[in-house]
Amino acid sequence: MRNRKNIKFYFAALSATAILLFMLDIILGSVSISVKEIFNVFFSSDKVEPQIYNIIINFRLPRACVALLVGVALSVSGLQMQTVFRNPLADPYILGVSSGASLGVALFLLGSSVFSMILPVLVSNFCIASAAFVGSALTLFLVLIVSIRIRDIMTVLIFGIMFSGAATAIVGLLQYLSSESALKTFVVWTLGNLGSATFDEIKVMLVITLAGLAIVIFSIKKLNVLLLGDVYAQTTGVNLKLTRIMIFISTSLLTGQVVAFCGPIGFIGIAVPHIARMFFRRADHRILVPACILLGANIMLLCDIISQLPGYSLVIPVNIVVAFIGIPVIIRIILSNKKIIN
Repeated sequence: MRNRKNIKFYFAALSATAILLFMLDIILGSVSISVKEIFNVFFSSDKVEPQIYNIIINFRLPRACVALLVGVALSVSGLQMQTVFRNPLADPYILGVSSGASLGVALFLLGSSVFSMILPVLVSNFCIASAAFVGSALTLFLVLIVSIRIRDIMTVLIFGIMFSGAATAIVGLLQYLSSESALKTFVVWTLGNLGSATFDEIKVMLVITLAGLAIVIFSIKKLNVLLLGDVYAQTTGVNLKLTRIMIFISTSLLTGQVVAFCGPIGFIGIAVPHIARMFFRRADHRILVPACILLGANIMLLCDIISQLPGYSLVIPVNIVVAFIGIPVIIRIILSNKKIIN
């Protein structure tokens, strides 16, 4: 078992790596920009060409910030869901938050011929994000009602899966009936995009992420108790209903804002908590929560760097890169005979 000194060293190493990857995410891209020019952008902007300043400030820096926030939010959300449902394959979208957001965007983009006719005027990043957030918020409201009325956590899980299936069916119908332009916009949104958020939207993401993380940190002791089962948690005085509601709110805040501003980004929420457990060999959430924060940031920044294909003009959807990292981890989970959560 790793001692405290080693754990501190790993946290320091992951923090340094995150800073390095954040810098590389700004440095690397389709346009070659020297480190000196990037340094001048932040400290001597009058010496930099307007084009280079625009690329760094309006494209690469926001994208790197979004990648960091997305990695943190989805990783911590996945950890919470795997703990609450005691299921190693649970992810942030298991409550139907992603499906609700997708349904909101689908209704906005595909639901009416009127939207199709005025699509160029009406559609903006903020409008799409608002539709996604409303969809995820309504889903959260339904989940909270079910969790208050029903004690069995597996019933809540089944409800989330059923809602996801129903929402997917409605989205499929809307896609079938929609115009070509609206369908293309929706499909592009589903592929995930880290580069569309503005600094104002990033500020909103940061506030929501910090609010969600605050709830997680407040619930760390309760998450540790939940690992031992619901019966034991009740004997220790944990209010299961209130604890679940708080965790569901945190997960929905963290996941909902990611889906709203970046689209549904998969695999990070499933894979990162398991990587954290394998790396630190601990089940204590006092270690796993900061581990997921750092690992999620590192992995998402790395995926963003790869998706930009430095040196090429082509940028591939980040979901494709994330899948190549997440799928092997999930296969290992399925094939492993070890009981990962306990």
